[in-house]
Amino acid sequence: MSQRQEYVRQAQPGQGRAPAIVRGAGRQRVLECGHRFPGLAKRQQRLAPLELEVGACVGLDEAERAHLDDLARTANTSRRPARRRAPQPIRPSLQHLLDAMTEAPAFIRNGRLDILATNRLGRALYAPVFADPACPVNLARYEFLNPGAADFLPRLELQAAGAVALLRTEAGRDPYNRDLTDLVGQLSTRSEKFRILWAAHDVRLHQTGIKYFHHPAVGELALPFEAMPIPTEPGLTITALSAEPGTPAHDSLQLLASWAATLDQDSTTASTN
Repeated sequence: MSQRQEYVRQAQPGQGRAPAIVRGAGRQRVLECGHRFPGLAKRQQRLAPLELEVGACVGLDEAERAHLDDLARTANTSRRPARRRAPQPIRPSLQHLLDAMTEAPAFIRNGRLDILATNRLGRALYAPVFADPACPVNLARYEFLNPGAADFLPRLELQAAGAVALLRTEAGRDPYNRDLTDLVGQLSTRSEKFRILWAAHDVRLHQTGIKYFHHPAVGELALPFEAMPIPTEPGLTITALSAEPGTPAHDSLQLLASWAATLDQDSTTASTN
Protein backbone atom coordinates (compact mmCIF):
# COMPACT_ATOMS: atom_id res chain seq x y z
CA MET A 1 0.00 0.00 0.00
CA SER A 2 1.41 3.38 -0.96
CA GLN A 3 1.98 6.16 1.57
CA ARG A 4 -0.90 8.15 0.07
CA GLN A 5 -3.25 5.15 0.27
CA GLU A 6 -2.19 4.56 3.89
CA TYR A 7 -3.04 8.16 4.68
CA VAL A 8 -6.48 7.85 3.09
CA ARG A 9 -7.04 4.46 4.75
CA GLN A 10 -6.42 5.93 8.20
CA ALA A 11 -9.02 8.56 7.44
CA GLN A 12 -11.76 5.97 6.97
CA PRO A 13 -14.52 5.85 9.57
CA GLY A 14 -13.81 3.19 12.18
CA GLN A 15 -10.03 3.42 12.03
CA GLY A 16 -10.05 5.06 15.46
CA ARG A 17 -7.56 7.87 14.76
CA ALA A 18 -6.98 10.76 12.49
CA PRO A 19 -4.33 10.30 9.81
CA ALA A 20 -1.73 12.45 11.56
CA ILE A 21 1.20 10.09 11.14
CA VAL A 22 2.22 8.12 8.05
CA ARG A 23 5.25 5.87 7.96
CA GLY A 24 8.43 6.47 5.96
CA ALA A 25 9.00 9.52 3.82
CA GLY A 26 5.33 10.42 4.04
CA ARG A 27 5.64 10.61 7.83
CA GLN A 28 8.58 12.98 7.52
CA ARG A 29 6.57 15.23 5.22
CA VAL A 30 3.72 15.28 7.71
CA LEU A 31 6.11 16.18 10.52
CA GLU A 32 7.49 19.00 8.41
CA CYS A 33 3.94 20.26 8.04
CA GLY A 34 3.61 20.01 11.80
CA HIS A 35 5.94 22.94 12.23
CA ARG A 36 3.30 25.05 10.52
CA PHE A 37 0.34 23.44 12.31
CA PRO A 38 0.84 23.13 16.11
CA GLY A 39 -0.78 20.07 17.66
CA LEU A 40 -0.44 17.99 14.50
CA ALA A 41 0.49 14.82 16.37
CA LYS A 42 -2.53 15.03 18.67
CA ARG A 43 -4.97 12.29 17.84
CA GLN A 44 -8.49 13.38 17.09
CA GLN A 45 -11.67 11.40 16.72
CA ARG A 46 -12.90 13.55 13.85
CA LEU A 47 -11.25 14.99 10.79
CA ALA A 48 -10.73 18.75 10.74
CA PRO A 49 -9.31 21.35 8.34
CA LEU A 50 -5.91 20.49 9.82
CA GLU A 51 -6.03 17.03 8.31
CA LEU A 52 -7.05 18.47 4.96
CA GLU A 53 -4.00 20.74 5.01
CA VAL A 54 -1.82 17.79 5.96
CA GLY A 55 -3.25 15.89 3.00
CA ALA A 56 -1.69 18.43 0.68
CA CYS A 57 1.67 17.92 2.36
CA VAL A 58 1.48 14.15 1.99
CA GLY A 59 0.99 14.64 -1.74
CA LEU A 60 -2.57 13.46 -2.30
CA ASP A 61 -3.80 13.85 -5.86
CA GLU A 62 -7.08 15.53 -6.84
CA ALA A 63 -9.18 12.40 -6.38
CA GLU A 64 -7.65 11.62 -3.00
CA ARG A 65 -8.07 15.18 -1.79
CA ALA A 66 -11.72 15.15 -2.83
CA HIS A 67 -12.17 11.80 -1.07
CA LEU A 68 -10.61 13.19 2.09
CA ASP A 69 -12.92 16.21 1.89
CA ASP A 70 -15.88 13.80 1.74
CA LEU A 71 -14.60 11.86 4.73
CA ALA A 72 -14.14 15.07 6.70
CA ARG A 73 -17.66 16.19 5.88
CA THR A 74 -19.06 12.81 6.94
CA ALA A 75 -17.01 12.59 10.12
CA ASN A 76 -18.21 16.00 11.27
CA THR A 77 -21.90 15.21 10.90
CA SER A 78 -24.09 13.02 13.08
CA ARG A 79 -24.27 9.40 11.98
CA ARG A 80 -27.40 8.48 10.07
CA PRO A 81 -28.80 5.01 9.46
CA ALA A 82 -28.08 3.48 6.06
CA ARG A 83 -30.93 4.04 3.67
CA ARG A 84 -31.91 2.95 0.21
CA ARG A 85 -32.03 5.47 -2.61
CA ALA A 86 -35.13 5.86 -4.72
CA PRO A 87 -34.35 5.11 -8.39
CA GLN A 88 -32.95 8.28 -9.91
CA PRO A 89 -35.03 9.16 -12.98
CA ILE A 90 -33.30 10.33 -16.13
CA ARG A 91 -34.78 13.54 -17.46
CA PRO A 92 -36.06 13.33 -21.06
CA SER A 93 -33.63 16.06 -22.11
CA LEU A 94 -30.70 13.89 -20.98
CA GLN A 95 -32.01 10.93 -22.95
CA HIS A 96 -32.40 13.21 -25.97
CA LEU A 97 -28.77 14.26 -25.53
CA LEU A 98 -27.67 10.63 -25.53
CA ASP A 99 -29.77 9.84 -28.60
CA ALA A 100 -28.25 12.80 -30.45
CA MET A 101 -24.85 11.13 -30.21
CA THR A 102 -25.37 8.89 -33.21
CA GLU A 103 -21.70 8.10 -33.84
CA ALA A 104 -20.49 7.74 -30.25
CA PRO A 105 -21.49 5.12 -27.68
CA ALA A 106 -22.71 6.95 -24.58
CA PHE A 107 -24.38 6.12 -21.30
CA ILE A 108 -25.28 7.62 -17.94
CA ARG A 109 -24.28 5.88 -14.72
CA ASN A 110 -24.59 6.59 -11.03
CA GLY A 111 -21.89 6.33 -8.36
CA ARG A 112 -22.74 2.67 -7.79
CA LEU A 113 -21.88 2.03 -11.46
CA ASP A 114 -25.45 1.17 -12.45
CA ILE A 115 -26.10 2.05 -16.10
CA LEU A 116 -29.27 4.15 -15.98
CA ALA A 117 -29.58 5.25 -19.61
CA THR A 118 -27.79 4.74 -22.90
CA ASN A 119 -28.03 5.52 -26.59
CA ARG A 120 -28.40 2.85 -29.24
CA LEU A 121 -24.69 2.56 -29.94
CA GLY A 122 -23.89 2.45 -26.23
CA ARG A 123 -26.30 -0.40 -25.67
CA ALA A 124 -24.83 -2.24 -28.65
CA LEU A 125 -21.29 -1.77 -27.37
CA TYR A 126 -22.18 -3.02 -23.89
CA ALA A 127 -24.48 -5.78 -25.19
CA PRO A 128 -22.75 -8.50 -23.11
CA VAL A 129 -23.27 -6.42 -19.95
CA PHE A 130 -26.96 -5.91 -20.75
CA ALA A 131 -27.27 -9.65 -21.38
CA ASP A 132 -26.37 -10.31 -17.74
CA PRO A 133 -29.62 -11.37 -16.00
CA ALA A 134 -28.78 -9.49 -12.78
CA CYS A 135 -30.63 -6.20 -12.31
CA PRO A 136 -29.99 -3.34 -12.36
CA VAL A 137 -27.30 -3.42 -15.05
CA ASN A 138 -24.10 -2.81 -13.11
CA LEU A 139 -20.57 -2.54 -14.46
CA ALA A 140 -18.79 -3.60 -11.26
CA ARG A 141 -20.98 -6.66 -10.74
CA TYR A 142 -20.41 -7.72 -14.35
CA GLU A 143 -16.64 -7.26 -14.16
CA PHE A 144 -16.22 -9.27 -10.96
CA LEU A 145 -18.96 -11.89 -11.08
CA ASN A 146 -19.76 -12.61 -14.74
CA PRO A 147 -17.55 -15.41 -16.12
CA GLY A 148 -17.72 -13.86 -19.62
CA ALA A 149 -16.19 -10.57 -18.52
CA ALA A 150 -12.62 -11.68 -19.24
CA ASP A 151 -13.54 -12.39 -22.87
CA PHE A 152 -15.40 -9.10 -23.40
CA LEU A 153 -12.86 -6.93 -21.54
CA PRO A 154 -9.32 -7.88 -22.58
CA ARG A 155 -7.83 -5.60 -19.92
CA LEU A 156 -10.21 -6.69 -17.22
CA GLU A 157 -7.69 -6.28 -14.39
CA LEU A 158 -7.24 -2.60 -15.21
CA GLN A 159 -10.95 -1.90 -15.61
CA ALA A 160 -11.86 -3.83 -12.47
CA ALA A 161 -9.34 -1.83 -10.44
CA GLY A 162 -10.82 1.37 -11.84
CA ALA A 163 -14.32 0.24 -10.89
CA VAL A 164 -13.28 -0.43 -7.29
CA ALA A 165 -11.59 2.98 -7.07
CA LEU A 166 -14.81 4.62 -8.26
CA LEU A 167 -16.88 2.67 -5.73
CA ARG A 168 -14.48 3.62 -2.95
CA THR A 169 -14.78 7.27 -4.00
CA GLU A 170 -18.57 7.03 -3.96
CA ALA A 171 -18.50 5.38 -0.53
CA GLY A 172 -16.75 8.46 0.80
CA ARG A 173 -19.21 10.80 -0.90
CA ASP A 174 -22.33 8.91 0.18
CA PRO A 175 -21.43 6.53 3.04
CA TYR A 176 -25.02 5.89 4.14
CA ASN A 177 -26.22 4.60 0.77
CA ARG A 178 -27.68 1.17 1.56
CA ASP A 179 -27.69 0.08 -2.10
CA LEU A 180 -23.97 0.82 -2.39
CA THR A 181 -23.25 -0.99 0.87
CA ASP A 182 -25.19 -4.02 -0.34
CA LEU A 183 -23.26 -4.10 -3.62
CA VAL A 184 -19.91 -3.88 -1.84
CA GLY A 185 -21.01 -6.65 0.51
CA GLN A 186 -22.10 -8.87 -2.37
CA LEU A 187 -18.85 -8.38 -4.28
CA SER A 188 -16.74 -8.83 -1.15
CA THR A 189 -18.47 -12.10 -0.36
CA ARG A 190 -18.20 -13.58 -3.84
CA SER A 191 -14.93 -12.19 -5.22
CA GLU A 192 -11.51 -12.47 -3.59
CA LYS A 193 -10.14 -10.12 -6.23
CA PHE A 194 -12.64 -7.47 -5.19
CA ARG A 195 -11.77 -7.89 -1.49
CA ILE A 196 -8.08 -7.33 -2.24
CA LEU A 197 -8.70 -4.24 -4.35
CA TRP A 198 -11.21 -2.81 -1.86
CA ALA A 199 -8.72 -3.20 0.97
CA ALA A 200 -6.18 -1.11 -0.99
CA HIS A 201 -8.32 2.03 -0.41
CA ASP A 202 -7.50 3.40 -3.86
CA VAL A 203 -9.66 6.29 -5.09
CA ARG A 204 -9.75 7.71 -8.59
CA LEU A 205 -11.69 10.21 -10.68
CA HIS A 206 -11.29 8.13 -13.86
CA GLN A 207 -12.53 10.92 -16.15
CA THR A 208 -10.58 10.13 -19.32
CA GLY A 209 -8.61 7.29 -20.85
CA ILE A 210 -9.04 4.34 -23.21
CA LYS A 211 -11.41 1.43 -22.79
CA TYR A 212 -10.64 -1.89 -24.46
CA PHE A 213 -13.23 -4.37 -25.70
CA HIS A 214 -13.42 -7.67 -27.54
CA HIS A 215 -16.94 -7.35 -28.89
CA PRO A 216 -18.68 -10.55 -30.04
CA ALA A 217 -19.95 -8.83 -33.20
CA VAL A 218 -17.10 -6.56 -34.30
CA GLY A 219 -13.97 -7.83 -32.55
CA GLU A 220 -11.28 -5.69 -30.96
CA LEU A 221 -11.97 -2.08 -30.00
CA ALA A 222 -9.79 0.51 -28.26
CA LEU A 223 -11.93 3.60 -27.64
CA PRO A 224 -10.95 6.85 -25.93
CA PHE A 225 -13.58 7.98 -23.42
CA GLU A 226 -14.57 11.06 -21.48
CA ALA A 227 -16.56 10.78 -18.25
CA MET A 228 -18.32 14.03 -17.32
CA PRO A 229 -20.30 14.61 -14.11
CA ILE A 230 -23.73 16.11 -14.76
CA PRO A 231 -23.87 19.33 -12.71
CA THR A 232 -27.66 19.37 -12.46
CA GLU A 233 -27.84 15.72 -11.37
CA PRO A 234 -25.42 15.15 -8.45
CA GLY A 235 -24.00 11.65 -8.47
CA LEU A 236 -24.66 11.01 -12.17
CA THR A 237 -21.97 10.84 -14.85
CA ILE A 238 -22.27 10.71 -18.62
CA THR A 239 -19.59 8.68 -20.39
CA ALA A 240 -19.01 8.98 -24.13
CA LEU A 241 -16.60 6.90 -26.21
CA SER A 242 -15.26 7.83 -29.62
CA ALA A 243 -12.76 6.94 -32.32
CA GLU A 244 -10.72 9.09 -34.68
CA PRO A 245 -12.05 8.97 -38.26
CA GLY A 246 -10.00 6.78 -40.56
CA THR A 247 -8.80 4.47 -37.80
CA PRO A 248 -9.66 0.76 -37.42
CA ALA A 249 -11.60 1.63 -34.26
CA HIS A 250 -13.77 4.09 -36.21
CA ASP A 251 -14.46 1.44 -38.85
CA SER A 252 -15.43 -0.98 -36.08
CA LEU A 253 -17.81 1.58 -34.58
CA GLN A 254 -19.51 1.99 -37.95
CA LEU A 255 -19.82 -1.78 -38.18
CA LEU A 256 -21.24 -1.80 -34.65
CA ALA A 257 -23.82 0.82 -35.69
CA SER A 258 -24.91 -1.39 -38.60
CA TRP A 259 -25.16 -4.36 -36.26
CA ALA A 260 -27.27 -2.34 -33.82
CA ALA A 261 -29.59 -1.22 -36.64
CA THR A 262 -30.05 -4.84 -37.65
CA LEU A 263 -30.97 -5.76 -34.08
CA ASP A 264 -33.51 -2.93 -33.96
CA GLN A 265 -35.03 -4.09 -37.23
CA ASP A 266 -35.24 -7.69 -36.03
CA SER A 267 -36.85 -6.51 -32.78
CA THR A 268 -39.42 -4.43 -34.66
CA THR A 269 -40.24 -7.34 -36.96
CA ALA A 270 -40.67 -9.70 -34.02
CA SER A 271 -42.99 -7.30 -32.20
CA THR A 272 -45.29 -6.97 -35.23
CA ASN A 273 -45.58 -10.71 -35.81
